[in-house]
Amino acid sequence: MIFASHVEVSAKKNGFDWEPVMRAIIQIESKGNPAAVNGPYVGVLQISPVLVKECNNILRSTGSTKRYSLSDRFNATKSKEMFVIIQGFYNPLNSIEKAIRLWSGGIRYNVAKTQAYLSKVLRHMSN
Repeated sequence: MIFASHVEVSAKKNGFDWEPVMRAIIQIESKGNPAAVNGPYVGVLQISPVLVKECNNILRSTGSTKRYSLSDRFNATKSKEMFVIIQGFYNPLNSIEKAIRLWSGGIRYNVAKTQAYLSKVLRHMSN
C-alpha cells in the first residue's frame, strides 16, 4: 500500500526513480505539451477521467485527504504524481515493463496489444 505523502514529494518512491520512464512517455504522449488534448485524454501524460477517479480512490483507501480534479491533468507535476500513485498501487515491484504496459493498456492490459507501445517507450528511454 502506498501513502500519499510519499508520492506527492517526487517521482522517487522507495528509492526508485520513475522520472526516466515518465520523460519517455511524456515525449510519446504529448511531446511535453501540458495543454495537449486527445479526446478524453489530456496533459503531458494524456490522463483520462477514469485514471483521476482511480487515483482518488487509491488516496481515499490510504486515508489521505488529498484529491485530484480533472483540471489537475493539465499540470505536469500533478500528472506525474498520479502516475506514481498508479504505479505504487498496481505495480508495487516497480517493474518498468509493467509500468509502461499499464500506462498504455490500463489495469487489465493485453501484452500483445501493448507491445508496440512498450518498444516505443523503451527506445525513447535509451536515447
